[in-house]
Order: sequence, then structure tokens, then C-alpha cells
Amino acid sequence: MTEGSTRPLFALQGLTKRYSGVVAVDDLSFSIPEGAIVGLIGPNGSGKSTTIDCISGFQVPDGGRWFLGDAELTGRKPHEHATRGIARTFQTVRAFDEMSLTDNLLTAAQAHDGLGWSAALQGGRGLRDAEAKATVRAEELLDTIGLTEHAQAPAGTLSYGQRKLLAIAAAMMARPKLVVLDEPVAGVNPTMIRRIEAVIRRLNEAGMALLIVEHNVEFIMALCATVIVMAQGRKVAEGSPRRIREDPQVLAAYLGADTEAHDDE
Repeated sequence: MTEGSTRPLFALQGLTKRYSGVVAVDDLSFSIPEGAIVGLIGPNGSGKSTTIDCISGFQVPDGGRWFLGDAELTGRKPHEHATRGIARTFQTVRAFDEMSLTDNLLTAAQAHDGLGWSAALQGGRGLRDAEAKATVRAEELLDTIGLTEHAQAPAGTLSYGQRKLLAIAAAMMARPKLVVLDEPVAGVNPTMIRRIEAVIRRLNEAGMALLIVEHNVEFIMALCATVIVMAQGRKVAEGSPRRIREDPQVLAAYLGADTEAHDDE
């Protein structure tokens, strides 16, 4: 949080989600300060994926509210979350394989340029200006993720780890205030994990706040100042990596299990 700031960038209050009577998320609350990297961990079935699906608009919760700054986003659709400042990636990487990396990023920008179908069909200066700005942004992000040399290559030629990087860049095209990363290093080799970590640090140094859901505990502990641990739908611990490693509830609920697991929730 910036010096003198009292309001967090993001605040979640009492999130609850049930599936046929089974409580997947139970009265979950947490906040994310401006410029922070926060990790969300927990064993399979702990409610992590449901949590981020709710706060990005892809699932409707049974209770709770969430805010980005002064704006309440509770109940809004995914595109409304995106246009108001929350972007996310998905565990399953999505890309247009036949399109170049640059065109993939320009496509990601189209949903947030504010012009709408009418302006796009009519063309004109507003459209040209938006396209020019998006192209510059795409070039900047390809440089940030280290894929400039592949800018005109089809996305289908990328390795799995490179596709993860492209997904992060696509989420950044709209200049969000908060990026939610869903399993950014799942299934990625150690060399690419270090590369993805470096990209995340670079984005954070530029002021970006991030919420990261991951099974790779060491990756989270190395990156995040604050770690939130969930088990059976509830928050069982929150604090610094050192505090989390020493917390008896965490050791019992999660870190005592197989922390090297990378399978889906």
C-alpha cells in the first residue's frame, strides 16, 4: 500500500459459495494493498479456484461483496470486471494459434478500447488512434515478457511456458489495476518458472498488484510478501511466508501434504 493510504486496492468481504449444499467457500475475507503480490494457496478442493472465479465474475456467489478501490464489483459480469480494472489468466492457456503474438495481444485489447462495434465498422481517427496505442502497448509487453523476436510468429509455435507468458501479456493489455494469475507455472519446467517469476517481479516493480493462485509453494513463498492459506473453503492463515511456514494450522491443513503437487483443483 502506498504511504498514507488507508483503503486497500482490493477488498473481499464474506465470500460464500455453495454447490448443492456443499460449501466450497465459507465466509472468506481478505484485502490486497496497492502494489502488492499476494499468494493464495491450499490443497486441492480448498476453494481457491472458486474464489477467483467469483471475484472475476465467472461464478455467482451465494454471499459476500468485493470492491476495487471505491467501486463495488459484486455481481458484475466478467467483461465488467475487466473494464473496471481486474484482469486474469486461466490455468488452461487460451490463445489464437493461427494468429501472431502481436495480433493475439491486439485482439485482447479490443474488448477494452471503449469504441464499440459502431466505431470499429466505421473506422476513422478514433479507431486508428486506439489501434496505434494498442500496437505500442503490445510491443512494450512483448519486450517485458521476452518474446519480441517471436512477435510475428503464430502463437501455435510457442512452447507451453511461452504461452503462459503470452497469457500474462494479454491480461496486461488493458492496463488493469489488479491481475489474477491462475496457476502461472503449473506444468512449466524450472527454467521457465524462473523466467515467469522475473516477469512477475518486473510487472510488480512497475506498480502492478497481483493475486497468484498456485500449487507450487516455493514459487509463492519466493514472490509474495503476503500468503493466504485456504482449507475446506475457509481461510486458515494469512501472513508473511515465514509466518505461514511456521503456522501449525497450515502444517496440518496443507504444508504437511504433498506440496509438490501440480494437478488441477
